[in-house]
Amino acid sequence: MSLFSTFRRDIERAPRAGWKRFTRWLRHQMPTGLYARSLLIIILPMVLLQAVVAFVFMERHWQLVTQRLSMAVTRDIAAIIDLIETYPQDANYTEITRIARERLELIISIEPGKDLPPPRSKPFFNILDEILSEEIVRQIRRPFWIDTVGESNLVEIRILLDNKILRVYARRNQAYASNTHIFILWMVGASLVLIGISILFLRGQIRPILTLAQAAESFGKGQKMPDNFAPRGADEVRRAGLAFILMRERIERQMEQRTAMLTGVSHDLRTILTRFKLQLALAGNNPDLQGLNKDVEDMQTMLEGYLSFARGDAEEDVGEVRLSDLFDRLAMEAELHERAFSYGIDGEDAVLVRPNAFRRLVGNLVSNALRYAKTVRVEARHRAKWLTITIDDDGPGIPEKAREDVFKPFFRLDEARNLDASGTGLGLAIALDIARSHGGDVTLSDSPMGGLRATIRVPA
Repeated sequence: MSLFSTFRRDIERAPRAGWKRFTRWLRHQMPTGLYARSLLIIILPMVLLQAVVAFVFMERHWQLVTQRLSMAVTRDIAAIIDLIETYPQDANYTEITRIARERLELIISIEPGKDLPPPRSKPFFNILDEILSEEIVRQIRRPFWIDTVGESNLVEIRILLDNKILRVYARRNQAYASNTHIFILWMVGASLVLIGISILFLRGQIRPILTLAQAAESFGKGQKMPDNFAPRGADEVRRAGLAFILMRERIERQMEQRTAMLTGVSHDLRTILTRFKLQLALAGNNPDLQGLNKDVEDMQTMLEGYLSFARGDAEEDVGEVRLSDLFDRLAMEAELHERAFSYGIDGEDAVLVRPNAFRRLVGNLVSNALRYAKTVRVEARHRAKWLTITIDDDGPGIPEKAREDVFKPFFRLDEARNLDASGTGLGLAIALDIARSHGGDVTLSDSPMGGLRATIRVPA
């Protein structure tokens, strides 16, 4: 590829890259909530429409009215000049001054002089100054000086005649459409009223969607749904709410059926294992039966693990758990295993979760850390929306490529750190299932202590 082609390609790509950056920046600045976005959809077109109407009004109506008024005032001044030049015998111009005051509502004076004041600086935006100057040049065609700037209600105009100066004072509203602000006030007032009505209407339409989202979030966390929840709002929202209620009923029915089935299976298998234990106990202390005793104990341990994973404590109600009490019990367990254990809590001590499931979640991860490490450190950070618990240890850790697989049921590591000594491979799978049933997650990473860091993050 030639240098010219490369340069041309870069030139063509530059605008596209700039546009992508602008759209990315604009997307980050836009609100994320449905209520705010709906307001923008209503308010932005209204503001654009009002801006266009105001521009057209200012450009056409305001300028046209000002031009007509300025034309009339200039015509009156030209008539006064014609009177002055037609009747020079009136030395004091008493009658002309009277006619201008009474008939034309202009205050005039004729003063001797041949020089006008120096021109004043023109304002940046003054439509009266521009239009009035154009009309004086078009109709009178004499040197002039005007003063339209300031807070005064009068506009001063000086016209240079042969050997005298005509000084004219006119009310500003005679040459200028000064009541335009009334239109703007009506326009802004009507816009505010319409925006207020839109806000009230949108609030009523968004509330059922927010209620549906809260109900779905509560159900996902295993919490009870609001007692007064019912499909409301527009037809589409009602259909979504009804579909959610039916889905919840199907899920709850399946969970009840699974719980009933697990209860029956658990009862039957435990009965058989109890019978095995009884027969082994009646057989006496026979060394040949020690292996069989160990097999029965392993079978019972695996059975409890399978049932715990399948049950998941989804039927448990939400309650308050004090983190300090939970960590104190884990510290006692660490002391029994002769391990160093410490913890810290940043924020509120109490948290609303499913107590037994949450204790099993933290307990599984801490027990694994105590099994393979000599020092374990737990940090809890409780904020307004999230509870984050990090468990650091100085053990052998888990290879990065296997950190996703260890959450799969029945997965076992071949390396030095096997996460489930019972042989079921369900330790982390149970922990992850409990965390997600709370609306959170469990992640693994490298610990600053040299081993493994397990991070629990659940809604507070």
